[in-house]
Amino acid sequence: MVNNRINKVAIVGATGHIGSHIVAELLKNARHEITAISRQGSKAKFPSGVKVAQVDYSKEESIIEALCGHDFLIISLSTSAAPETHPTICKAAVKAGIHWIMPNAYGMDINNVKFMEENVYGPVAKKAIEDVKAAGGSFINLACSFWYEWSLGAGLDCYGIDVAAKKAILFDDGTQKINTSTLTQCGRAVSALLNLPITKDNDKPALEDWKDNAFYVSSFLVSQRDMLDSVHRVLGDSDEEWEITSEPVEERVKTALQDMYKGNYMGWVRAMYTRFFHQNGDGNFESRHELANERLGLPKEDLDAATKWAVEKQLRDGFVYER
Repeated sequence: MVNNRINKVAIVGATGHIGSHIVAELLKNARHEITAISRQGSKAKFPSGVKVAQVDYSKEESIIEALCGHDFLIISLSTSAAPETHPTICKAAVKAGIHWIMPNAYGMDINNVKFMEENVYGPVAKKAIEDVKAAGGSFINLACSFWYEWSLGAGLDCYGIDVAAKKAILFDDGTQKINTSTLTQCGRAVSALLNLPITKDNDKPALEDWKDNAFYVSSFLVSQRDMLDSVHRVLGDSDEEWEITSEPVEERVKTALQDMYKGNYMGWVRAMYTRFFHQNGDGNFESRHELANERLGLPKEDLDAATKWAVEKQLRDGFVYER
């Protein structure tokens, strides 16, 4: 690290949902040397300006060699990744001299202990953070809630809205608001974070402000009703043209967990999403924490523009939830 700045950034999962948007925003700023850490033999294509280091994830020394000289590591792994992959990467990173790690724990409010215990994704996020601590590194977690346009386009199991079928399931009465972020906003947030000085030398933000903690960002604070109204504006239709039902949040979580225990992965997804809409407001991050949007200089976004992307994606590609 030179001049109190993050200069070299390594990313595991640079072509993934969140990783690709982080890379895109880092490239726009052109202030960092970016290395994509890729599995040995991978045919993945990376943008111009991104270095590629292929590693054997079963060999720690291979990962260490690829990470040497970097200042910050971002990890974005599929939920289907082998469980030993994340801790192995964290250990290798610290041995390679990297002390700052963004773990594979995106979205959750890690400071809400009860929420972490009751949401099926909570233990996953907690374990990822513990991997960094156990390795001796410092973590910074991106608490962005769910990715808005991606979740809206992924059907009834996520935000309860299926654009193609014109069906909606409102959890309770559909008015409970949660924070949610576009993938682009998440990319901008991480890029802005890594542009900050590491330690403070004045009253302006620094990376260390969020050391071993989460930084909370959001695009919108919206309810399902807000989302559905936005879909109507984009499509030019109304409730009358849709099949709209309702389901109690607690009952929906219960049946989703039953499906999960039977081996249905989408039961896990449904339980994870629905728990954010609990009437206690756990999904409303900004009611409990200060958002970092202003400190990071993030722009305000247009809800209907983000909705339009999701609508077009689902209608064009039959967008479904991907692990």
